[in-house]
Amino acid sequence: MQLDCPMPELDFDIITLGHGSGGLLTNKLLESGVFNLLSNDKLDTHHDGAILSFNGAVGFSTDSFVISPIFFPGGNIGELAVNGTVNDLAMCGAIPQHLSLGFVLEEGLSMADFWQILVSIKSACERAGVQVVTGDTKVVEKGKGDKIFINTTGLGPIHPRADIRMSRIQPGDKVVISGNLATHGVAILSVREGLQFETDIESDTCNLNHTVRALLDEFGPAIHLMRDPTRGGVATVLNELARDTRLGVDIHQPLLPLDEQVEGACEILGLDPLYVANEGIFIAIVEAGQAEAFTSKLRSLEHGENAAVIGEVVDAHPRQVVLSSNIGGKRVVNMPVGEQLPRIC
Repeated sequence: MQLDCPMPELDFDIITLGHGSGGLLTNKLLESGVFNLLSNDKLDTHHDGAILSFNGAVGFSTDSFVISPIFFPGGNIGELAVNGTVNDLAMCGAIPQHLSLGFVLEEGLSMADFWQILVSIKSACERAGVQVVTGDTKVVEKGKGDKIFINTTGLGPIHPRADIRMSRIQPGDKVVISGNLATHGVAILSVREGLQFETDIESDTCNLNHTVRALLDEFGPAIHLMRDPTRGGVATVLNELARDTRLGVDIHQPLLPLDEQVEGACEILGLDPLYVANEGIFIAIVEAGQAEAFTSKLRSLEHGENAAVIGEVVDAHPRQVVLSSNIGGKRVVNMPVGEQLPRIC
């Protein structure tokens, strides 16, 4: 849901190199936009950093977002940047609280577009329950960027019941996925120049931290690993798991949750949904005895209604992911080589 935040009246309509000079124009840009819109007690100090207090272990993650196009069905680069780092922290078992926000703006970016992105950042922060406490803004010459790049870094304390480590994975653990595959990648592809096709598919970008926290509250020690399958998709996450644990992974094609439109688009474009990027789902490796209860709980939570157990960790075929197909055959799901869909996040 977009917030009702009218853009203030400004004496400039586009970003210029002067807005990155550190002088009067920079101050106007920040004061009229970033500081006022994202105001909180830590950001309002206008210091070079923020002073934060934590007790015990802290989760820490950073990510950069260079997506093209910057506006896409279901979202834009601003909310994607917040959700991406919030979700990375949640996958570590952290409770996201604070973000830094870094902009690289290209000369010529319209203030209307920048304001819309800022409002989306504010809205995403409020949904996730996090604050932007420090940041940075730079401007590059026209042609030296692609409208806007964003970096976000996040911090938050580790949930007291979280013990999420690759070394905890063991044969028999179940592979659970929280929702439909490939939605984000297909949504982006639907608006790419030269690849447009009729669809109402929207990106699944969202914050997952509240859902993950509820699962940790109830199933903490039974959750051995969590990952969000962004670039490289589900196939990459499972191959990394198999490689690092020296175990095998079996997955079952009939169990993969997949929207009908997304499946059709992948067939038309020759894409395997297992390799397409996601932004609003996660994979959990869960103790076998708790997997059904975990999945049932997940289906009752926000963003988890399509959750499914899709496979298991096995002793067989170490370091390989094997898919049992709809027609009864089996094939190895290899690590992708290169990028199927560039500039996806």
